[in-house]
Amino acid sequence: MNTHKPKLVVIGNGMAGISTVEQILKLTTQFEITVFGSEPHPNYNRIMLSYVLEGSKTIDDIVLNDWQWYADNGITLHTGTKVVKIDETHKEVVTEEGMRVPYDKVIIATGSNSFILPILGSDKQGVIGFRDIADCNQMLEAAKTYKKAAVIGGGLLGLEAAKGLVQLGMDVTVVHLMEDLMERQLDHQAALMLRAELERQGIKFKMQAQTVELLGGERVSGLRFADDTVLDAEFVVMAVGIKPNVEVAKNSGIEVNRGIVVNDYMQTSMKDVYSVGECNEHRGVCYGLVAPLFEQGMVLAKHICGVDTAPYEGSVVSTKLKISGVDVFSTGEFIDGPEHTVIASKDDWKRTYKKILLKDGIMVGAVLYGDITDSAELQKLIKQKTAMTDELYNTLMGTGCCGSGAKKAATVETMSDDEIVCGCNGVTKGSIIDAVTNQGLTTVDEIKACTGATRSCGGCKPVVEQILQYVLGDGFTTAAKQGICGCTTLSRDEIVAEIKAKGLQTTKEVMHVLGWNEPEGCSKCRPALNYYLGMIYPDTHEDEKESRFVNERMNANIQKDGTYTVVPRMYGGVTTPEDLKKIADVSLKYDVKVVKVTGGQRLDLIGVKKEDLPKVWEELGMPSGYAYAKSLRTVKTCVGSQFCRFGTQDSMSMGALLERKFERIDYPAKFKMAVNGCPRNCAEACTKDIGIVGNDGGWEIFIGGNGGIKARLADSLCKVKTDEELIEVCGAVIQYYRETGNYLERTSEWVERVGLEQIKAVAVDDLNHRRDLVERVEFALKQAEEPWSKMLNDHDSRSKMFHSVEMKG
Repeated sequence: MNTHKPKLVVIGNGMAGISTVEQILKLTTQFEITVFGSEPHPNYNRIMLSYVLEGSKTIDDIVLNDWQWYADNGITLHTGTKVVKIDETHKEVVTEEGMRVPYDKVIIATGSNSFILPILGSDKQGVIGFRDIADCNQMLEAAKTYKKAAVIGGGLLGLEAAKGLVQLGMDVTVVHLMEDLMERQLDHQAALMLRAELERQGIKFKMQAQTVELLGGERVSGLRFADDTVLDAEFVVMAVGIKPNVEVAKNSGIEVNRGIVVNDYMQTSMKDVYSVGECNEHRGVCYGLVAPLFEQGMVLAKHICGVDTAPYEGSVVSTKLKISGVDVFSTGEFIDGPEHTVIASKDDWKRTYKKILLKDGIMVGAVLYGDITDSAELQKLIKQKTAMTDELYNTLMGTGCCGSGAKKAATVETMSDDEIVCGCNGVTKGSIIDAVTNQGLTTVDEIKACTGATRSCGGCKPVVEQILQYVLGDGFTTAAKQGICGCTTLSRDEIVAEIKAKGLQTTKEVMHVLGWNEPEGCSKCRPALNYYLGMIYPDTHEDEKESRFVNERMNANIQKDGTYTVVPRMYGGVTTPEDLKKIADVSLKYDVKVVKVTGGQRLDLIGVKKEDLPKVWEELGMPSGYAYAKSLRTVKTCVGSQFCRFGTQDSMSMGALLERKFERIDYPAKFKMAVNGCPRNCAEACTKDIGIVGNDGGWEIFIGGNGGIKARLADSLCKVKTDEELIEVCGAVIQYYRETGNYLERTSEWVERVGLEQIKAVAVDDLNHRRDLVERVEFALKQAEEPWSKMLNDHDSRSKMFHSVEMKG
């Protein structure tokens, strides 16, 4: 019997190639598959790099198919290996190192490269594109040393890069040639609203500026424009476009225009060789967005497996902006002309905008800003060339009598089965329905594990939930119940209640008694359970170091090179010449790479070796600033009434007092405070978890601010007249947050979930409840021991602890 399997070689380990392989594996196991990837990583979600840059996700978080997936599916994977040619005569692919691998069929999925402007100075150090993990790592590294950055290009990629660099603390200016941002996706009105929002988030803009030269010596120092003006910049990101990576096709004699030329079944000019994704050109069009590559991949997978399929006839492209706090969508035609009928609405109060374009009564394009609830429905209607009707108008423009629930249900019901629900992973409505009906799946987590939908940005989760509800009907609410992670169906509140009711004392006991699916739990639930146990039993719970993240176990932040950053405590941002001298001496002695002033008014010693950590802390003789912990990080202060001519309250003393008082205990997530001596707000209370502003009559307390990934202005909670009442209210809010917050939930999310009025009623207005909360937080503070105070007096135990900690996440 001939057991030979046809050999399929995939050149490119990115989203296009591997999503096509996934589709092939669903249809057949007939191929012996070999994959070549030029990067040293398994398949990851390139469109999520902006989240890695922001800090909300790690590289591991954006991996789509880990190493084990390749092994489980019998795929031979060569990473860090570049294919340079396809030898048609011998039917072999040839790598840069000379490896030759035979094939029966080949899929080229080499993607695209960043387009670097051919201007003087573009080859200087500090000038990069933004396309892969290596670029992302360069940006993270640059932000540690350099302050001023410029991003050339105001398109989707440029804005994502700019927001990420701002999140890293850089002063960022977006330089754009055109009048409007994202001019290929947005009309003038939406672009203006987008720019205003991004300026509020800290990004600067220089519009209608043509960069003609990058200045500097070996490293870039600035940009010169066509009008001879100059912008200082120590780091430059080129985000002016992409170009298909056609090198292997050119070297092989395959027809190439702008991209690798393919027909409607993704066939190239060479027999048995196909191309999919950003590297190819179909009917004269090269696509740079994810949805078309998944649509191409589904056609190619069926064709290569011998399954009947309709040809690929092109895509109606759409764009969703993935910047924190900004929701923007466009599809089809978006610039109105004399041939269009325009339907538009704009709400300055809610900062929303909607425009639908018709041509001869047919929907041909749309732009949404602020509220993109209708994006999936509009994309479908425009793709199907649907005629506008009064009924559709009422539904889309919110003038009908049906409620939003009915509208959502109708949207899901009328979606076609081949419509893509998850744009990040190319998952269709039909594949989700199949998973529910044929495999008995009932939760979003199960759908995620099976199909990949929601496993990336999570933007499709509402539609997935609607499909579940549509298929399961009344059984959805109970069947689709999800827990704090995939190990359990129990929610945070249910777990806390069970711990209290059953007197559970350890994470292992909780997982055993409450029936965890995974006996050892996972990296999400173990730290959460450890926190909940410590919050419930502050006097008896023994902290489980193995359940904490590596930074918390090491009492320092690990860096990409394996060294650590050490942040000594500086109460209220105030230090002494003696402590500064200690920091300088220790930094010199232990070869600290960089000493950085942080946004929290402290000094960060970057580049401490693991083995030096005990000695560094011993010689500093200062408490830790908890820069690694889910606890009070900093209390930022202005100089206040002690020195400022505008100051009405002593903000420095109050800031130091609050920091010393509340620093020792664990919180659900990191926690930052600020104290201002007057309403000029120099310490930026509006972006802190608790922000305090002094005035002539006392203090005003703000809560729920966040200047980070999910930017949010703080809400005014109350005004108090005395220092004593200020401390009491802060303690009550902190304890209420500790008792009701989900693990890793910042106060910005907590305030919106619990409600400002509820928090005010419990922690401010109800004096009995407020004092009960204060008593509980005081009790927790008394039980908490500062580990460093012990360790500073016990060198042996300190060294033992550091050297026993394993370097794992």
